[in-house]
Amino acid sequence: MRSASRAAAKVLREVKRPALERQESVDALTALASELYAIADLLVAQPRLRRTVGHSSTPVEGRVQLIEGLLRGRTGDSALEITVAAVRARWSSPWDLTDALEGAGDDALFAAAERNGELQIVEDELFWFERILNSESDLLTLLDEPAVDASRRIELLDRVIGGKVHPVTNELLRHGVVSERKRSITLTIDDLLDEAAARRSESTARVLSAIELDGPQLTRLTSALSNLYGRQMTVRTATDATVRGGLVIRVGNEVIDGSVAERLVSARAAVAR
Repeated sequence: MRSASRAAAKVLREVKRPALERQESVDALTALASELYAIADLLVAQPRLRRTVGHSSTPVEGRVQLIEGLLRGRTGDSALEITVAAVRARWSSPWDLTDALEGAGDDALFAAAERNGELQIVEDELFWFERILNSESDLLTLLDEPAVDASRRIELLDRVIGGKVHPVTNELLRHGVVSERKRSITLTIDDLLDEAAARRSESTARVLSAIELDGPQLTRLTSALSNLYGRQMTVRTATDATVRGGLVIRVGNEVIDGSVAERLVSARAAVAR
């Protein structure tokens, strides 16, 4: 995200936070998320509208009048307030505006889970589903395939997670599967886990090991990673027999591979040269 969009995102957060806090119930937050997703979908589907309200060359008041004329009476006050604030801001690209509205929808769902003290459950389930996708390449391919109709992708997702996850997890994953702006479902889950951790002023490290880490090992690893990155880390662990030994650690796009399997691959490559 370029500098203009980073500044715009900061302004939007100042409007978004009180708008989410004002919602009186979990149902209201969930409904707000659906409205924000729908507005983002509208901008994706209407290139001319997206360029008009998202480009800085259009006068600010003109952008605001246009979006208010389209949405007033068709969406709730909070969704309109957030959208108008986003449209007033100066984005580097109209697509950044669209992504910011999708992100606001994600935030509303996380706020719903947080209000019930269930954010940890949602994080655990997102991590669980990420592990499923890592082990089921055919499932991942089908969920990410744009040529597969969105209703078919949702049907497939429902067969895997239907009735097994928190409603917030379900909504986040359903939107991640059908959104035209999400790059892939695994990258979407990465972003969602990072966002959930950020709500606790922490970052997330995903760790694979051949055997389950015990309590003292996990404590030492968490401390070491927190010191390494200079911020508090949340460590999510999973076992994977292909690791064989050592650890594979992923923080955002960075991978620290200390596994025996990776060392064997490197050794074979060196011998082959």
